[in-house]
Amino acid sequence: MSESGGPPSGKSDAPGDGPGAAARGPGGGLLMGRFFGVPIYVAPSWFLIAALITWVFGDQLDTVLPELGRARYLVSLFFAIAFYGSVLVHELAHTVAALRFKLPVRRIQLQFFGGISEIEKESDSPGREFVLAFVGPLLSLVLAGAFFGGMQLVESGTVPGVLLAGLMISNLIVAIFNFLPGLPLDGGRMLRAVVWKISGRAMTGTVAAAWVGRALALAVLVGLPLLSYGRDAGGSGVDSLTDALLAAVLAAIIWTGAGNSLRMARLRERLPALRARTLTRRAVPVASDTPLSEALRRANEAGARALVVVDGHGTPTALVRESAIVTTPEHRRPWVAVGGLAQDLTPGMRVSAELGGEDLLDRLRASPATEYLVVEPTGEIYGVLSTSDVEKAFLAAMSRP
Repeated sequence: MSESGGPPSGKSDAPGDGPGAAARGPGGGLLMGRFFGVPIYVAPSWFLIAALITWVFGDQLDTVLPELGRARYLVSLFFAIAFYGSVLVHELAHTVAALRFKLPVRRIQLQFFGGISEIEKESDSPGREFVLAFVGPLLSLVLAGAFFGGMQLVESGTVPGVLLAGLMISNLIVAIFNFLPGLPLDGGRMLRAVVWKISGRAMTGTVAAAWVGRALALAVLVGLPLLSYGRDAGGSGVDSLTDALLAAVLAAIIWTGAGNSLRMARLRERLPALRARTLTRRAVPVASDTPLSEALRRANEAGARALVVVDGHGTPTALVRESAIVTTPEHRRPWVAVGGLAQDLTPGMRVSAELGGEDLLDRLRASPATEYLVVEPTGEIYGVLSTSDVEKAFLAAMSRP
């Protein structure tokens, strides 16, 4: 399944997919390679699930192909790798669709309960949203059909036959699971797209799909153990306990993913209010050798809250750091030049006054700094944008009911 995310997004996975968006570290695990420039990572948790699949499938092989002996675990390991290869194909389908729609993909990651494609932007239409979500489980269905076709070419009860049958069933389960109509699953994104199309509002679609996702989580939590109990009636109960634990994990993933999707949608709805022009502090230009006390006097007279260092031609060269001003004792300010408290301007520290919303946050994230020079489209100085002001406005937007 795919993951869309704007600024702070996050997502967890279910078989073949996971919830949307998150602030993860720059790594993401072991780098496997790149696909159209998109890095593909294997998270450390994958090795745990691969070992678990190898053990469980190996025990099942012992009842079907007892002649394999301990070699059954090598066959089972191959199955685990092939299955996650199928999951990777599922995620590559999302990635290809996203790139086709010119949506940047941060990375693909295989982890404990499947994989995620971290798509950095939201689809701009319900039609694209539907296609982007649909292609993943569709590819899983195609793979299930391909493995079924391969089963017709080999003898049943052989190693190739058992492997192909296992891969056919697992891909069919991945497809069916991800077609379920609740966020954060692909089916949930498809439902979101349909409601979005009907209502005309993306937020309405997200709310509907998120609540269906929560209902789905409760159904999984209650339904799987009940099915297992009926199947294991009169047995040891070990399988029922295992299924109950699995149901709890899946339900938690779906519930959390649905909640994250809802929170991120509400945040994106409020992000347009974050605009560089409204958050910028008025600034006064000063020469680098101006004493700090004099520069602050000029700023107070002009009603400004920031200082921009300029050269003899009035061209901005540096920004005086607010933290440096605060930590300079008042009795030393007449003897400290602003140039010694300034940070040289880099191209990344110039921000257009017209930026806002996700575009503004992406711009700041690309070039981390404490202050930015805000300029008009004509190149004129508009003021200074402080990261602390952006953070306050962001938290205020998050806390609004």
